[in-house]
Amino acid sequence: MSALLSVENVDAGYGDFQALFGIDLEVDEGELLALVGANGAGKSTLLRTIAGALKPFGGTVRFAGQDVTAEPDLRRARKGIGLVPEGRRLFPSLTVEENLQVGAATGRKGPWDLAKVYEAMPLVADRRTRRAARLSGGEQQAVAIGRALMGNPRLLLLDEVSLGLAPLVVDQLYTALPSIRADGTTVILVEQDLNRTLAVADHIACVLEGRIVLTGRADGITRDQVTAAYFGTGALPEVTST
Repeated sequence: MSALLSVENVDAGYGDFQALFGIDLEVDEGELLALVGANGAGKSTLLRTIAGALKPFGGTVRFAGQDVTAEPDLRRARKGIGLVPEGRRLFPSLTVEENLQVGAATGRKGPWDLAKVYEAMPLVADRRTRRAARLSGGEQQAVAIGRALMGNPRLLLLDEVSLGLAPLVVDQLYTALPSIRADGTTVILVEQDLNRTLAVADHIACVLEGRIVLTGRADGITRDQVTAAYFGTGALPEVTST
């Protein structure tokens, strides 16, 4: 597999506040990378930088071999980077189906359309005529994922998809992951639940205070190693991504 995404020595932040320091990261085509770390570690900032919603202070972001560092989020979406942001950000006055159709505005061709989104996420299909303002948090999250899929992304960025949701709803969202990956979609997932993360991820990257302090294959990293990196306690083992 070749690297679909390369992040090289990226610094980023907001105004005068720097949140990321020298981030280096590679994600191969078709894999699922899980970003773990405490609140405020910089995970969402990294996703926003990859998606183009935030311009880095320095460094390079390459997607599919192209330098996209200076390109805004809309152009990156048209190239195949889809972001499901924390907080969902649906259009409350639009129906579920209308919100989904917004995602197709990238004009990208691919397997994802309304029928396939409804098949992968029956929860969304059942609410297709309901306005987004009348949805529960879990329903809104499912619609946000469906909207991103309608853009037929090569790289899907999922930011805290299970945050604050009931376990049953989270299970339903994770049930859709195999369908999302079946066509080769690459996924970067921000998740707080370590058990779920280790179960679904191919690779793990742990972020601590704006730096990646541990990377490796999910089947080669123990929960204790991830916990030590997560909290910055003790000596971190040297784990590579091979």
